[in-house]
Amino acid sequence: MRQAKGAAWRDYLNGRMLTVLVLGFSSGLPLFILLYLLQAWLAKSGLNVKALGLFALVQFPYIWKFLWAPLMDRFSFGPLGRRRGWMALTQAALFLAIGSMGMLDPLTQVGLIAAAAAGVAFLSASQDIVIDAYRREILSDNEQGLGAAVSVNAYKVAGMVPGALSLILADRMPWQPVFWITAAFMLPGLACTLLIKEPAVYGAPPKTMREAIILPFQEFIVRDGWRQALWVLAFVLLYKIGDSMATALATKFYLDLGFTMTQIGLAANTTGFWASLAGGIVGGVWMVKLGINRGLWVFGALQALAILGFAWLAQAGANTALLSAVIGFESFASLGLGAAAFVAFLSRSSDPRYTATQYALFSSLAAVPRTFINSSVGYIVAETGWFTFFIVCFVLAFPAMMMLPKIAPWNAKP
Repeated sequence: MRQAKGAAWRDYLNGRMLTVLVLGFSSGLPLFILLYLLQAWLAKSGLNVKALGLFALVQFPYIWKFLWAPLMDRFSFGPLGRRRGWMALTQAALFLAIGSMGMLDPLTQVGLIAAAAAGVAFLSASQDIVIDAYRREILSDNEQGLGAAVSVNAYKVAGMVPGALSLILADRMPWQPVFWITAAFMLPGLACTLLIKEPAVYGAPPKTMREAIILPFQEFIVRDGWRQALWVLAFVLLYKIGDSMATALATKFYLDLGFTMTQIGLAANTTGFWASLAGGIVGGVWMVKLGINRGLWVFGALQALAILGFAWLAQAGANTALLSAVIGFESFASLGLGAAAFVAFLSRSSDPRYTATQYALFSSLAAVPRTFINSSVGYIVAETGWFTFFIVCFVLAFPAMMMLPKIAPWNAKP
């Protein structure tokens, strides 16, 4: 799988990348069903906004998935092998869980719907664990950058199914078939899982649960020492914090400036979506030439610079052209370039022998700012105002950038 030095990005377009594309779509679909389709269904059924807000709590499995990731490193499921077996199980279970959820009555069975949504989130987080591990194991280090970009883009495209197609269908048919049709988009991922090969095993898999839990953390610490391990964990926690905080209440910010919902929707769903896809593609191709380390430097700087666009908009007011430009550049730089480099870094930082546990730990840690720190954003804005808040977010992007000489040196040898 090792590529020749100086290989062009086209040399990396192979069957493995097609597999990453299909599995990335399968990974993203359940999350967007919880974010878009479930919310629309409950809202149209008359559920009040406070109850709708509480449904966000069903996403907690995405933060705690590292707790059961060692089980997926330790045990195999069925005859398909350690990775494919767990993938097939979670994908088939997600198809049934998503379709069945739509058969509940949102007027009388809200509690059961919440339990079903939590079950979908758990299965989705579990699928993410094994798909992330599989991607890391089938791609060489040279392919991780482009592979991350392909996966991130497929993840985003999956959002178009529950966020657009399913909602259009819901205007034309009952909710039950809508949920089953949406669930059917899990089947291509299941078919892919049945057709692909099990990745090569790097060393002996853990023989006991103690090995499955202890060895991944021991390897990470021993690899470069305690100090470097703490540097890596701090970097994972902080690399996206400024951008994540800046966009936490973006819709509220746009409304406060005087934009209409239509203006916001057009800018976010057209300019933003396509810009993020372009950023992911450009980021993947560019990382083939730059490498992951330099990608973190360049894309991180652009990601931080994009935050200043929000500060500019806060000063300029309701300028529609500027709104599209700010959302487009932020989507291109952060959701595209920055996300591709970050996912590639997380993949490279995990040992192929313990991929599921280590990658789950890194991605769970990366989700902490989005889940917990962002909850304080409203209080900060109330005290500072929007312009000062965005300047604070811009400053918060610097600690991670200052760690790069230690984490990902510019001139490090591959």
